[in-house]
Amino acid sequence: MGEQFEMKLDAMAHGGDAIGRHEGRAIFVPYAIPGEVVRVELVEDHKRYGRARVLEVVTPSPARVDPPCPYFGAGKCGGCQWQHIDPQVQARIKGLVVVDQLERIGKFEAPPVYEPIPDETGWEYRNHALFRTDEVGRLGFYSSGSHDVYPVDDCLIIHPMLRQLLSMLDMRYPELELMELRAGTRTDDLMIAFQAKEEESPSLHVDYPVSIVQIRHDVAIAPLIGLDYIVERFHDREFRISATSFYQVNTPQAERLIKLVLDALDLQGHERVLDAYSGIGMFAAFLCEQADHVIAVEAYPTAAADAEHNLADADNIDLYEGLVADVLPAIEAPLDAIVIDPPRTGLEREALDAIAEYGAPRIVYVSCDPATFARDAQRLVRHGYALAWVQPVDMFPQTYHVETVALFTRAT
Repeated sequence: MGEQFEMKLDAMAHGGDAIGRHEGRAIFVPYAIPGEVVRVELVEDHKRYGRARVLEVVTPSPARVDPPCPYFGAGKCGGCQWQHIDPQVQARIKGLVVVDQLERIGKFEAPPVYEPIPDETGWEYRNHALFRTDEVGRLGFYSSGSHDVYPVDDCLIIHPMLRQLLSMLDMRYPELELMELRAGTRTDDLMIAFQAKEEESPSLHVDYPVSIVQIRHDVAIAPLIGLDYIVERFHDREFRISATSFYQVNTPQAERLIKLVLDALDLQGHERVLDAYSGIGMFAAFLCEQADHVIAVEAYPTAAADAEHNLADADNIDLYEGLVADVLPAIEAPLDAIVIDPPRTGLEREALDAIAEYGAPRIVYVSCDPATFARDAQRLVRHGYALAWVQPVDMFPQTYHVETVALFTRAT
């Protein structure tokens, strides 16, 4: 600990740190870029690897830029990891990380990964953001590498609607634990959802068009002002999104995901399609327009209720509320195509086995974690599928996170 040395960085790890080798060990270095020569100080010393902090960038990368956010950097806000990297280069690095995970975890040789689709601007894209409170009640995000809250007055990656809302908040609420700001960027809907130490609702004064809801500790939603949902529009179709339902954080890139999924399936109108982990029905709504019959499965009750509302005009869909592994035995074969959009943890083994048993000719897997995707991809290959292609999409500029859409075809 405390050892200082100079090293060259060779690659980027999943998790956002650059990697180099020193005396035979991998050294992980945050806030650095592959190709740079840096002088570092060792802060974690393990048998097979170490972690170090940058003392000096001896030879900077051409991709290094000045971070515009005053809260960015070691020991500060941990919401972003890559503001020091040119946004267009960020997307390319994310593609390389996807390749690396498929090679190392999935054991694929030369995986078919396309060039990533970058975000058009790289800033002001987040349509929702979760803030926490520090010991004196100030709003902020977790600090890098800890669960300490770093207070912020602004955030450059949240949508302008949310930046304005954040600037107008006058908070005197010591009981507050967390607060989420949500926006329908295509509809101008705004929401404040909060959770407090006490269940008693606070006094509120509002002179701005925003809904306010309190999330109880049993996750029940208590609307205080306005509605308990917002509406967002994807490809000219409106979706109700309740205060605790998940939705994609980047609306324009979410529309690209929808198109990628539909193009990969190439539906002709006669197919029977399963949409697993269907959420609010974002994919199912468009699958219904191109398939003969759609089966949607969602475990989270609020999202399932949103899906029922959002898909009410479709007469060719069956909605199931429950865990994928529990519901699938009740769904009869055959299926012509399957869409999978699981949480960051990926597919439960029971769910993956059940999905593979259908033998659907095409499976489209939407993932927000390259490591769990690589693991599941290898499992699908063992079940007789071939990985046709992987398309990374930069949904989360300035961070290491990356979304992928992948097509699997039944091996013949």
